Order: sequence, then C-alpha cells, then structure tokens
Amino acid sequence: MKVPFVSFLPMEKELDSALRAAFERVYTRSWYIDGEEDKAFEKAFAEYCGTKFCVGVGNGLDALVMILKALDIGEGDEVIIPSNTYIATSLAVTYVGAKPVFVDPDINTFNIDPSLIEAAVTSKTKAIMPVHLYGQACDMDPIMKIAEKYSLRVIEDCAQAHGATYKGQKIGTFGDAAGFSFYPGKNLGALGDAGAVVTDNEEIAKKVRALGNYGSDYKYHHIYKGNNSRLDEMQAAFLAAKLPILDKLNAERRRIADRYLNEIHNDKLILPIVPDYAVPVWHVFGVRCAERDQLEKYLNDYEIGTNKHYPIPIHLQDCYKDLGFSEGDYPTAEEISKTELSLPLYYGMTDEEISYVIDKINSY
Repeated sequence: MKVPFVSFLPMEKELDSALRAAFERVYTRSWYIDGEEDKAFEKAFAEYCGTKFCVGVGNGLDALVMILKALDIGEGDEVIIPSNTYIATSLAVTYVGAKPVFVDPDINTFNIDPSLIEAAVTSKTKAIMPVHLYGQACDMDPIMKIAEKYSLRVIEDCAQAHGATYKGQKIGTFGDAAGFSFYPGKNLGALGDAGAVVTDNEEIAKKVRALGNYGSDYKYHHIYKGNNSRLDEMQAAFLAAKLPILDKLNAERRRIADRYLNEIHNDKLILPIVPDYAVPVWHVFGVRCAERDQLEKYLNDYEIGTNKHYPIPIHLQDCYKDLGFSEGDYPTAEEISKTELSLPLYYGMTDEEISYVIDKINSY
C-alpha cells in the first residue's frame, strides 16, 4: 500500500463544484484586487476567529512583518520567539530591523516554554511572538502574564493552527494581533500564496491594510513606506469556499491523530502530548525517535510518506551566522531537529491507510 505524506485530492474532490464556482464568479466579474470576494472572506474569517477585524495579505510572512511594523517595532528592538519554529517567524523580525531572541520549547508539546521566557526579557524587548506550532495552542496564560508584567506586545503566529483553541478560546485572539498563512498545505489553504492578520485593534488593522497597499490610506496618498501585499480576489474566493468546512477538516485530523496516539505502541517512538488546555488541529503530527533517519527510511521503503520539521534549527542556519550562535546553545530545539519525524495526516486518509501506517510503525 502507498500512503503519501499529504494529499489534497479527497478535499478538492469534495469541494470541486464550490471551487469552480468561485473561479467563475471572480473571472466573470473581472475584478481581481480589493473587491467583494476579499471583503466577504475577511468578514467571515474574523467571525470564525472571534476578532473584530481581519485584513487579507499576500502570505503569512508578510502578515507577521506588517504586524511588527504596525506596532512600531524595528531597529534596536528585540522580539522573543521559539527556537524551533519555521524560519518565517524569525525572518519577520529580521525584516523590520529587530533582533530575534530565541527561547527553547517544551520538549513534550514543541511549543515555546513559558518558564524560560522571562529570563530572555531585556530593556530592548518589545514583544513576544508565540508560535502555535504543528496546530497545537501555546500555553497562553503565563505568556500573557509576562507580557503584562513587562508591558510587551504579543503577536501570535497562527500559520499552522487555524481553528485550534486554548481553554476553549480560539488562538489568534489573545495578543495584540495574529498572523495566519493560507499556503496550500495549511489546514485552511488557498490555491496559491495568501495570508491574513486578525486583531481587535482598529488602528492596527488600518495600518496593516495601508502597509500592504504601498503605505496608502487612499489612492495616491501614502502615509507609510509600505509594500504590495494584498489578498487577491481569486484566493479570497477559494478560501471562502473552504472556510465553511474547516471545522469538519480539523475534526477529521483529530480523529486520525487520536488513532495514532491510542494505537501506536513502540517504545522507540515518543508521541506528542496534548495538554488539558489545548484542542489541537494537527497541521503536523510529529513523533520523536532517536533513530529518526532509520525509521524514515524504513517507512519510506514501505511507501509511507514522511517529512522532517525542521532538521536545522534557526540559530544554526547559515543566514543567521551573524548572531554568533553555535551548537548546544538551544539544546531542546536541537534535540527536536535531530529526532522529529512527521507522519502522514490529511483529510481523506482511509482507515486502511491509517492502520497500515500504525502497523508498520509498531513493527519497527
């Protein structure tokens, strides 16, 4: 049996008529930027998240960059981020001229360890950027308490966690603003690059919208040195077609993950832990194994697709050599990078495919 790491085909087959209708609607209207589709999706996604405002942007990285700019974070400032996130989180901080300050994650949840954050706060710290990694909510209460204690901004990186909750509250609603990615592989994915910023702060929303429109609040009037990062009408229409079934997609991902958690029994693997406060949406189901590369080859030999998130931690990437870090500086991130292996998990996986993956892992 062949089980890919990911497949969009079951979801796209189910949504075929809605996606085609979305295309025809935009194509027939001949309006491709800043139109009715964008407005409709922004309204629907804000309502879904439970925020007052949503601003569509070009991608998830731009979402984080423009939030930082909207909060006037830049040269000489520091932003605390997890040491094991995808590099986009760090790049956003770099792009505004600030310095990323890394904090190791909790080895059990892969999310930033709140108990380590306060030690990283300095007089230059302006914000904490927790990442709800792999679709599981960070422990937000202690993060918010630290932010309040030191008057720090909180920017949530929600690129992998559309619909996840913390103590019953949707992620993206705790900080000053949150950035989402709608890259095609996300739980809510466009058919190309796309992203959004959600917030309850009207001033942040207005500034983000202007920043993404060349810094313009109205045509030919530029109040900021902005850039071009807008959610186009076609992607907005596709996202609007998918949004009504997002909870259904997430529920199916949880069902598959629950089977993995309950039926994988192999002492060589360490399964992720779901805290009582979290209801994850499982963008990635990552296990840890000291024999990660051997396990990966074994599964691939049985035509089971896998992935590694992320094999080189940010502080050891060539592009960040200027920060002067070396191996051993962030041991938990490094441990995860050497041992994490992501298993197949996608909407439309059959019970036979799930059982096949479980059987082969248990036989390893």
